[in-house]
Amino acid sequence: MDAESRIGRFARVRTSIIECCEAELETIECRRCGPEKPTLAKPPFRNDLGKRIQERICTACWADWLQHQTLLINHYGLDPREAKAREFLYGQIETVLLGGGKGKEVDTSQKGEIEW
Repeated sequence: MDAESRIGRFARVRTSIIECCEAELETIECRRCGPEKPTLAKPPFRNDLGKRIQERICTACWADWLQHQTLLINHYGLDPREAKAREFLYGQIETVLLGGGKGKEVDTSQKGEIEW
């Protein structure tokens, strides 16, 4: 089999795999970005908040949130094992993802002087 035939065969297999996977994905109307998007495979938390996120937030917006959450954790020196830090982060999820509001900004000019 020559290289061109292998590439064509690979493209057909890849296309059929993508079509199969897209057909199996559930979609939702994302509360944050609107149009029909793939839903999370499972709730990110084992509570009501996790279920609401799965029902209302698409995978792309959840990935954006995870990046923002990392910035918040690093900027404010949060320890997610602490109840106070989790409460802060859950509040930000409610405000930013589920409420459509504006979350805490990361002000890099105050590096090392942040208190939350």
